[in-house]
Amino acid sequence: MLCEHLKEIEEEIINNDYTETFRGKSWTDNCREWVYFDVVLDLKKLNENFKLNPCIEFHENTDPRSGLEKGLFCSKCQDGIMGNISGEETFPA
Repeated sequence: MLCEHLKEIEEEIINNDYTETFRGKSWTDNCREWVYFDVVLDLKKLNENFKLNPCIEFHENTDPRSGLEKGLFCSKCQDGIMGNISGEETFPA
């Protein structure tokens, strides 16, 4: 499980039956655990719905060579929740 700052969002995504595509240490040493889901994360709605801690940052990588991703990163714990850049399904809906 991810850190206390992202745990509630992670649980909600899992409870909504979105597919987890990767979990573990991602592409850099600055990461502890990152989890990827096959859904577009609506960062604005997540911030409104979950009242994100100030240590949570929005993250977006648009470089197709290193992987397209958009999600949330905890600067305190080095955990992240990532989703797709584009697609039909969005969380929260």
